[in-house]
Amino acid sequence: MDMRPDPFVPPAPIPRTVPPSRLEIIRTVMRNPLELWGVPSYTLPWIKTKFFKERTLIVNDPGLIRHVLVDNAANYEMSEIRQLILRPILRDGLLTAEGPVWKRSRKAMAPVFTPRHSRGFAGQMLAKSEEYVEKYATAGRDGTIHDISVDMTEMAYSILSETLFSGQIVTQSNSFSDDVDSLLHRMGRVDPMDLLRAPAWVPRLTRIGGRKVLDKFRNIVADTMKERQKRMREMPDDVPQDFLTLLLQLEGPEGLTLDEIEDNILTFIGAGHETTARALAWTLYCVAHSPHVREAMEEEIDRVLATGAEPVEWLELMPWVRASFEEALRLYPPAPSLNRAAIADDRWTSATGESVEIEAGVTILVMPWTLHRHELYWEKPRAFLPERFLPENRGKIGRFQYLPFGAGPRTCIGATFAMQEAVIALAVLMKRYRFDALPGTEIWPVQKLTTQPRDGMPMRVSLRP
Repeated sequence: MDMRPDPFVPPAPIPRTVPPSRLEIIRTVMRNPLELWGVPSYTLPWIKTKFFKERTLIVNDPGLIRHVLVDNAANYEMSEIRQLILRPILRDGLLTAEGPVWKRSRKAMAPVFTPRHSRGFAGQMLAKSEEYVEKYATAGRDGTIHDISVDMTEMAYSILSETLFSGQIVTQSNSFSDDVDSLLHRMGRVDPMDLLRAPAWVPRLTRIGGRKVLDKFRNIVADTMKERQKRMREMPDDVPQDFLTLLLQLEGPEGLTLDEIEDNILTFIGAGHETTARALAWTLYCVAHSPHVREAMEEEIDRVLATGAEPVEWLELMPWVRASFEEALRLYPPAPSLNRAAIADDRWTSATGESVEIEAGVTILVMPWTLHRHELYWEKPRAFLPERFLPENRGKIGRFQYLPFGAGPRTCIGATFAMQEAVIALAVLMKRYRFDALPGTEIWPVQKLTTQPRDGMPMRVSLRP
């Protein structure tokens, strides 16, 4: 692997060397949980600790991660604090549902997101990407300034809306990216009442301002469902056979309730596009600081497009584009933590004979944020080096040391869809345009459910030379 002597090291919190006080923990978790973790989280395979008297096991060892998420997954349920944050937003959507509801939902949606079916969306992904980038057509050689974080949110939404909902979800305003940001900022943050494990009925003052935008999203979903149901009744032969229709066809005693369908549609409108959007923005930002990477990507894009290859083939034909996106996912995982809780006592023994006792009720933190930057598992862990993910090097990366889409039964159902979407979008964006960072602009990652730039990501967009 070509490990450059001075690769770009993108912004991230420096690991703490002194444990935070209880008050600091509350302040940091509310402000930006990424700033909470200390040196042990980036250097040790596992750590037993306590947060507000709650027993917690921070897991970085890939073997132990596999044990929790795959081998003995039945013993680990979604953690209480995760559900206190997410369920008010998504209710029984796929990310938050448990038990029979989750099983029904997962089974129902699986056919839509098989690799074969996802490849069928490639043409629509290309068309919507080409349509969106026309907004940069007047950029010229000198370029214009755009908030790429906002742009990628809008672009990913347009792709998702077209591919899964046949373009029939309309926001009825031009403020969709602002609404998403507001929803995640208000509703997707830890409240002090969550840390204290207060019941769900206790008001979360930090989220009161998010109810209005959440209601707006739910109204959009409800209206969309009604319109599609009407079409299914009145014009059954002229109904798009998409994700929306599939879900509505599952309504019934043996399928999903209308409320569960609404929850899953909201999950994909919000979370389904948000993760890809954030990763696209971080990719463009990191590439802007890595000239040799940008050069390799542009050469690859130009060469593949010149052959007339179909977009469904780009994922395999553009290893540099794919590797750059995967490296951005490593450094800025959209889902920076995977939280579980042990149902019963458990024990795991490593290959070297070390044992970890896991008592019932212990909270398990598997954190891609620290795992992906861990000194035991990565060379130059804080550096942006897409070379890690090129075909000739990828075999060195263990399955459970890289978890941008999770693992086990609850692995992200849309992983193939997201990877294909990202490569197509990046190819379209970088075929015609350059994205450059602005001197003096400070970009800082914060955790608001997803990993996103604190104050946006202004960049200069110009025509490629």
